Amino acid sequence: MTTLVLGPSLGTTAATCWGPVTDLLRAEFDVVAWELPGHGADRSAVPDELTIADLAQRVVDAVPGPFLYAGDSVGGQVGLQLLLDHPDRVLGAVLCCTGARIGTPESWAERTAQVRGSGTASLVAATAARWFAPGFLERQPDRGAALLHALRDTDPAGYVAVCGALARFDVRDRLGEIGRPVVAVAGAHDAVCPPESLREIADGVQDGRLVVLDDVAHQAPAEDPQEIARIVRELAEEVS
Repeated sequence: MTTLVLGPSLGTTAATCWGPVTDLLRAEFDVVAWELPGHGADRSAVPDELTIADLAQRVVDAVPGPFLYAGDSVGGQVGLQLLLDHPDRVLGAVLCCTGARIGTPESWAERTAQVRGSGTASLVAATAARWFAPGFLERQPDRGAALLHALRDTDPAGYVAVCGALARFDVRDRLGEIGRPVVAVAGAHDAVCPPESLREIADGVQDGRLVVLDDVAHQAPAEDPQEIARIVRELAEEVS
């Protein structure tokens, strides 16, 4: 059975970000989902400085053998780092709602200052509008609430550390080094990582394609788990 490694987005947990997809794929894959520092069940000491490469190394250290990878937002950036640093370990990747660079150092510094001053709960209202496509919270109130509660409960130190990693990550000039198959999945309503960000990845890697989901913003695995599961299955068949 193929191992499928799942990486969550900033301010979420493995269960809230990827739980619906896991439920659809657990019979077909050996699913391994990891947590960001200070998120969910990961309450280990948060490093003073964190990089996306550090997170990628944690995945490689924890998961033996080759695996298929899927990640959302910062989880997708970890996928890019894995493809660059450990191409022998990654069979292929589904990278959702992400970018070779997300935001700017200045925008992440502003977010960091807000969390240090007011905690992660202060982000919830603005994040609800940013994370979800119109109508999602009405269609899936429990799923949306679980994601927002995960954000509220995230350790501020962990959130800030991941913001620092995002601020320093930029591999736009290295995408051409990636030879493994990549499916870049964009949400049509994603203001954080718009479709152009995912097109840059799909066009930049050696073997990439772009999928744009109409009723999705920044949380594709939670917003459209059936389609994400289908894309994962399709890529698994391609690389098998």
